Amino acid sequence: MSLLVVGLSHRSAPVSVLERASLSVDAQLKLVQDTVAAEPAAEAAVLATCNRIELYADVDKFHAGVAELSTLLAQHSGVGLEELTPHLYVHYEDRAVHHLFSVACGLDSMVVGEGQILGQIKDSLARAQELHTAGRLLNDLFQQALRVGKRAHHETGIDRAGQSLVTFGLEQLSAGADVQQWARGKKALVIGAGSMSSLAAATLARAGVTEIVVANRTFERAERLAQILSEGDDTDVLARAVPMDSVPGELTRADVAVSCTGATGLVLTADAVAATVEARTGEPAAGVAGGPADEAGATGVRDGRPSAETPLPGAGTAADGGENCPLDLSSVSSVPSGFSVMGDAAVAGLDAATLEQHGAWAAGGTAVERTREPGRPGPEADAELITALAATATRSGRIPERRRPEPVAEVPRPQPVLFLLDLAMPRDVDAAVHRLAGVRLVDIESLADASADAPMAADVDMVRRIVADEVAAFGAAQRAAHITPTVVALRSMAAEVVAGEIARLEGRLPGLDDKHRAEITQTVKRVVDKLLHAPTVRVKQLAAEPGGAGYADALRTLFDLDQETVASVSRAGNSTEKNRGPA
Repeated sequence: MSLLVVGLSHRSAPVSVLERASLSVDAQLKLVQDTVAAEPAAEAAVLATCNRIELYADVDKFHAGVAELSTLLAQHSGVGLEELTPHLYVHYEDRAVHHLFSVACGLDSMVVGEGQILGQIKDSLARAQELHTAGRLLNDLFQQALRVGKRAHHETGIDRAGQSLVTFGLEQLSAGADVQQWARGKKALVIGAGSMSSLAAATLARAGVTEIVVANRTFERAERLAQILSEGDDTDVLARAVPMDSVPGELTRADVAVSCTGATGLVLTADAVAATVEARTGEPAAGVAGGPADEAGATGVRDGRPSAETPLPGAGTAADGGENCPLDLSSVSSVPSGFSVMGDAAVAGLDAATLEQHGAWAAGGTAVERTREPGRPGPEADAELITALAATATRSGRIPERRRPEPVAEVPRPQPVLFLLDLAMPRDVDAAVHRLAGVRLVDIESLADASADAPMAADVDMVRRIVADEVAAFGAAQRAAHITPTVVALRSMAAEVVAGEIARLEGRLPGLDDKHRAEITQTVKRVVDKLLHAPTVRVKQLAAEPGGAGYADALRTLFDLDQETVASVSRAGNSTEKNRGPA
């Protein structure tokens, strides 16, 4: 078994990278086909969800396989390999099996324990089977993953440890209030008619909304979903379908909107949402500070790092638009320090007085001349400080922050009149909506932040034990299956020997009647079977143990089996597996 998985998820990459690397269904199909066309891979399947992209393959060379799969992921996602590589993870053989089983059980989900991943794994296997890229290994792996996931949900309370992404998102929208009470009487707009949108619509219907409007680019799918919702026995919600161009008008009537489409661009812009709020309240939807978009969209900084779109204050001269900036960054950039002119590293090597001027300018927009206070260290001490700062920047890539930030008074947000849940990847709703007053937006990024501190239930430990046991059992089964073609080839060779000896006997005893010929044939076959029974059973047991892969080679050597005969048996088995449907 040479199972390899290369991928990225919400655990290894920021949402911005996942968003850019997301694959359409057509791109997934092309990626799978190109993977099996590559030299190291014999089988391939892609598992792509809203918060993960993983490429599974059966490879004959580890390092070549990692390089090829990483390159293919970069090519098909459109994200450069150098940018993508730091966020990729690699699992091989048993660790790859353990990873997929954990994913199937919901242990690796953004919301621990959610069960939607099982349907996504099933869809991934079905696509690979349709393309004939799933052989014995991936068929066995994905079908066993489905069984392990179902076992975990059946035998433990993992469902209590987590919820579906939709349920968790609605809880975030309700800000901790009971979802049933919060949703009762509200009108909902669902944009998209795929599996996630359908689940959101059904969840809202059960929660007690009075009306659900479904919008989709394919109107027939929107109609079908609306009909299913209207005919449901457990709800009495009024549901109807509208075309996508009706979304702006329907948004003004809706209290809650859930969007999950496959669109590559924004479905709801900040201007459109602001216009909706203004139409409902009669007042402009002013921006407020403090939202997630404020951290990246307004200031250009996320997680303490400058974004690619917005330079930090002072990252330029007056000619570049940094009016009155005291720093001549052109001279800094000429220093072979290896640092960019963006961010803290740009000021490494400058004297303390200039640093203070730059800080004052960045805070207030104007360079301020500072006089030296009595008792303040002189230029010599400044030089030592700058040298130390530069050394630290060289080692860590940034200058340490020694001052505590001033407390910022939080401006209270008004009560929202519009609730937006964006479950799409890439995002459907402009992140700038976070800053609009009167709107509460929950998207994949805010869900990831909210779920990071979710308590782990005791059932999670039980699921981990199930995964460990199932990984061991799967490995033993695969090792035992690896020797099966050799055993089959051995028995085929024995049958040929028996047939040859019976033919030779008939030549020497032409008068042998049918009764005696049959009896002799059965006797010889029984002798051969008894001689082979114990060795073949024992070699399967030994091969199932860790390190047992060498027994197949030993068996071929001892009985001088033809390698091509063994390979033909394996190919026949793989051909059968590729046409087997998912569990």
